[in-house]
Amino acid sequence: MIRTDALDQLPVRTAVPALERALDDRGVAVLCAPPGTGKTTLVPLVLAGLAGGGPVRRVVVAEPRRIAARAAARRMAWLIGERAGGRVGFTVRGERVVGRDTVVEVVTTGVLLQRLQRDQELAGVDAVIIDECHERHLDADTVAAFLLDVREAIRPDLRLVAASATTDAQGWARLLGDAPVVEAEGVSHPVEVVWAPPAAPVRPPHGMRVDPALLTHVAATVRRALAERDGDVLCFLPGVGEIGRVAGQLAGVAAEVLQVHGRAPAAVQDAVLAGSSGAGRRVVLATSVAESSLTVPGVRVVVDSGLAREPRTDHARGLSALTTVRASQAAGRQRAGRAGREAPGAVYRCWAQAEDGRLARFPSPEIKVADLAAFALQAACWGDPDASGLALLDPPPAGAMSAAREVLTAVGAVDAEGRVTGRGTRMSRLGLHPRLARALLDGAAGVGGRRAAEVVALLSEEPPREYGDDLAAALRAARRGGDGYAGRWRQEVRRLSSFVADAGGGSGPDDAAVGLVAALAFPERVARARGEGAFLMASGTGAELRDGSGLRSAPWLAVAVADRPAHSASARVRLAAVIDEDTARTAAGHLRFAGEEVHWAGGDVVARRVERLGAVELSVRPLKQPAPGPVREALVEGLRREGLGLLRWTRDTGQLRERLAFLHRELGEPWPDVSQGALLERTEQWLEPELSRARRRSDLARIDVGQALRRLLPWATGEAVRLDELAPERIEVPSGSRIRVEYGGAQPVLAVKLQELFGLRETPRVAGVPVLVHLLSPAGRPAAVTADLASFWQDGYRAVRAELRGRYPKHPWPEDPTTVEATRFTKRARR
Repeated sequence: MIRTDALDQLPVRTAVPALERALDDRGVAVLCAPPGTGKTTLVPLVLAGLAGGGPVRRVVVAEPRRIAARAAARRMAWLIGERAGGRVGFTVRGERVVGRDTVVEVVTTGVLLQRLQRDQELAGVDAVIIDECHERHLDADTVAAFLLDVREAIRPDLRLVAASATTDAQGWARLLGDAPVVEAEGVSHPVEVVWAPPAAPVRPPHGMRVDPALLTHVAATVRRALAERDGDVLCFLPGVGEIGRVAGQLAGVAAEVLQVHGRAPAAVQDAVLAGSSGAGRRVVLATSVAESSLTVPGVRVVVDSGLAREPRTDHARGLSALTTVRASQAAGRQRAGRAGREAPGAVYRCWAQAEDGRLARFPSPEIKVADLAAFALQAACWGDPDASGLALLDPPPAGAMSAAREVLTAVGAVDAEGRVTGRGTRMSRLGLHPRLARALLDGAAGVGGRRAAEVVALLSEEPPREYGDDLAAALRAARRGGDGYAGRWRQEVRRLSSFVADAGGGSGPDDAAVGLVAALAFPERVARARGEGAFLMASGTGAELRDGSGLRSAPWLAVAVADRPAHSASARVRLAAVIDEDTARTAAGHLRFAGEEVHWAGGDVVARRVERLGAVELSVRPLKQPAPGPVREALVEGLRREGLGLLRWTRDTGQLRERLAFLHRELGEPWPDVSQGALLERTEQWLEPELSRARRRSDLARIDVGQALRRLLPWATGEAVRLDELAPERIEVPSGSRIRVEYGGAQPVLAVKLQELFGLRETPRVAGVPVLVHLLSPAGRPAAVTADLASFWQDGYRAVRAELRGRYPKHPWPEDPTTVEATRFTKRARR
């Protein structure tokens, strides 16, 4: 029996007529409805003709999470008086509850992606609703792009709704071709905000680490909320580990403590969403899965840690992982709204109000920060390898796509032009990351399909911390385990085993099998021991095991899970398997290099015959007679790294370079640029033939740099002969002395004793530029500086004369220095 009363109470009902008109007119629409209005449950029923009349249509609802898909399907089935599997069903990875009468099917976006790749037409489907599109999950963005392609090319009748819980819907409206935006008014109850920052500063999150002091504060805030407020408490934490630690600190509270996250067993998730049995209050510790799509009955209070987890990829090191970040303002609003779904409530925010305005407005779109290998494979299978033709809110970053294509090429999923191969098509249908798909397919041939599936299932969802960091030991723990993780693992093993044959290759120890499959999945992370629990991965990144790890004595590892803490040069290994060198060679064969290497290292040319896997050296022998070409390149590399100081610069050669720099600056071409960058770009013009004859660092110091620099002079134009005229090395002053000119500054400098310039009325010039005259005392100490000698004689000389006359009475100090003869001597010596 349809629960008409419950349906009539859903606020989104008032927006349904406008939504239906928009779909009738345009076929696309953006539905904006606050949490709790019924957009996830009523709208699909109406569009399918199961509520409110109308023709029966098949509707697919795409949800970002499995827990939300199951909950939405069960809620809709309840509203029409049925159980899931009747006219409303759901499909998530590893679980399908549908029947012959199902017309509303709730699926995860990942399942819908697989379905689109198999059946682009979506035969029999009349409408698709992409729910919670504001969360910007990569699968949701990809599904929307594919569906828009389908509507444009083969199914213009397919109706498409992008449903968002926020009012920031204009981007989606533009993407859908200026689709109408239909807004539903929410009937949200007031939520009081309580700012509850820690009393003492806590360390900001980095990597997966969260300051234990913050978790202690969150637990204390939950206790405070229980004491100050009525109703159940929903507490948001970034991950499963933090949920477990806070749960441990809440032992003894007068409430049932429940844990909700993507890894929680379905029965536990369903119990939380079913509401309290009336036996007492509940504290629900949840990750961001409870932010949207779900209503947790009985919740009147939210405690928000202010943290979330987002994917991050270090393409340079081949490391992908979730990282802890400050939750966005949009996430904060979503979380707070959970407290006002059924009645007035309160949110306790575990940060200061002053910090709130500095938070990001929205979460980072996953396409901008995630590993794009799976996305690139989907795009290649769709026929658009570079994704340039896909309608996406944000284009994929070029660097991330380049790294993704390298991975796909290495595992044989795409060809050299980026087109999907038959193997790539098969990989795309496994519902795995391409790396894991490669490990399953190639590993099955080596260790048997069942064991390959077991290891890949472990890699697809990281085992609990208590399983340890040894992947082989974790496999044994999962096999005998009775916990929720082991149950999900067995289910995934059954699913993956159906894709691969188990013929042959099944013998041999588990440890070797685990190592091979892990290495096949992550060949860039095969790592050789460096001692003291330190390893070097083929990617070139260091890796370190925790103290006490049983893997520390392994000669080789296949690193399955690692993260790099902030400001650390090495990755921290969280899960790995022991392998040998033969396994490393097998898995990372495409990274093998064998040949001669000549390069600059340790301050000199290093020539050797080497075999390596990526950055891991397997064997090295000195190369006694390297070819001249590579040696010359190594020497140039050394000059670029360490600078031209590797050459021997005398005072004269240094001044020659400064004179040329001065002329280039003042006169330009044809006088050469002699900056370090310019000289390194033109080594063949001035350092040859000496550079090609050199074999090591010491040979560079023997090059006559002065002679080399003179090769750059403009000999062809005849200007070279004017070097001494335009930028003389020395200038003869009235006393007869020839004084060196320094060209190293912004203006040429002539440092000369004042008496030697008597009789000189105008400042000397070089290349038309007045020199800066440093006037010295008879003892050679600075007395004055001028670029205008005539003005100095007229205005400044009198004061300087008075000072020097008293200090050096034996020297001549005439009243008018312009009319007397210059001298280097005292009055007596002069006579």
